[in-house]
Amino acid sequence: MIEQRLVASDELDRHELEAMRAMFAAAWGDGRFSDHDWDHTFGGVHILRSVDGTIVAHGAVVGRTLWLGERPLRVGYLEAVATWPEHQGRGHGSAVVEALDAIVVERYELGGLSTGRAAFYERLGWLPWRGPLAVRTEDGDVATPEERSAVLVLPTPRMPEPDLDATLVCDRRPGDVW
Repeated sequence: MIEQRLVASDELDRHELEAMRAMFAAAWGDGRFSDHDWDHTFGGVHILRSVDGTIVAHGAVVGRTLWLGERPLRVGYLEAVATWPEHQGRGHGSAVVEALDAIVVERYELGGLSTGRAAFYERLGWLPWRGPLAVRTEDGDVATPEERSAVLVLPTPRMPEPDLDATLVCDRRPGDVW
């Protein structure tokens, strides 16, 4: 039996947290899911997808501020989207992202994410950012050109046609800023 549910970060229990961490390690391997990545996963809501009571896929939406030019935007940022390797290719990750997308469309001005698997998200309606990228620091905005092909956005009714060629700036955070 497949079950999918929405859980706030502060409502995750110890068993769910342990299952998530193990799944992230298996899905990314080689230590690519850092402690900072783990921290970025919290502060919003999570979609947990289970098969016969075992979590097989996860994704989270956390609120972030991104600036489009000088305009601050309330963005639903996808974090820690993962599926256990033995369950990949069965639609579990797509179902999780579709549920996250609905939350973004309902609650935020724009969706955002950074990934090494852009094609997966593009087929679900996400658009690659074409313009310059930067991070906001105390000393001003610092360009992040290394993220150029990794940042995608999801339009919403509040921003149906974002200017994908404008400068997009993220708020600063520990670890990967995007």
